[in-house]
Amino acid sequence: MQTQPFFDERTSTLTYVVFDEASRDAVILDPVLDFEPGGGKVWTESVEKVATFVDEQKLKVHFVLETHVHADHLSGSQWLKQRFGAKVAVSRRITEVQDVFKNVFNWPDFPADGRHFDRLLQDGEVVKAGALWVEVIATPGHTPACVSFKTGDAVFTGDALFQDDVGVGRCDFPRGDAGALYDSVVKRLFTLPDSTRLFVGHDYPPAGRTWKASTTVADAKLRNVQLTARTERGDFVARRTARDRTLAAPRLLYPSLQVNMAAGQLPEPEPNGRRYLKTPLVTP
Repeated sequence: MQTQPFFDERTSTLTYVVFDEASRDAVILDPVLDFEPGGGKVWTESVEKVATFVDEQKLKVHFVLETHVHADHLSGSQWLKQRFGAKVAVSRRITEVQDVFKNVFNWPDFPADGRHFDRLLQDGEVVKAGALWVEVIATPGHTPACVSFKTGDAVFTGDALFQDDVGVGRCDFPRGDAGALYDSVVKRLFTLPDSTRLFVGHDYPPAGRTWKASTTVADAKLRNVQLTARTERGDFVARRTARDRTLAAPRLLYPSLQVNMAAGQLPEPEPNGRRYLKTPLVTP
């Protein structure tokens, strides 16, 4: 099994192509659709880089796997679905996220049942992508619908766990839960063999280093700056909650959620032929 990371500098997001060398079967995780909110511009530079790699390697893409509903970038899953005929899959708990945000965006007719996605996944399920098998590990906390994906000795953690000098995902989004994140990391990810490679969903490198895609269970248990194997649950919850109160909303929060909870589908054109994204206002 081989892994090819792609780092998007604009959103600090890591997209992965994972493939079996013999069969050329592949999956793509957490792709990015480029978006500039100032001018409402959408373009496909990031997913085109992924597609070029897929073509060059002569891969057959079976699935686009989303670790969760991202709040910091638009998903490029639909572009890849159309390009390669892949299916888009996410946790079946996506319905909880949809249920919250259909009300935020005043979409009473939005079906909060996950139908926008081709497949809804549950904890412990194995996604079979030809010769490539991917296990679903529920890792809620950042959102209720977060999952990690395990294939071979590699686990793709999404926003549950970042690089050792960065920490873990925030837990202040609706139905986020710092206690649940602690359990996901310590009781699920940290119980994997120490040699297991952990591929992160984002990297925010401190001054002096460039972006990195992976760490290991052994290193994370020992060195993660926010959550190690020795950290007590109550202490982590208190510190995570206090830190989250100081954080600003992600720059692309509302555009990302509107698109991503619909499996990366852009809003339908309105009668004038243009598409629109809504921004709820917080008034005095």
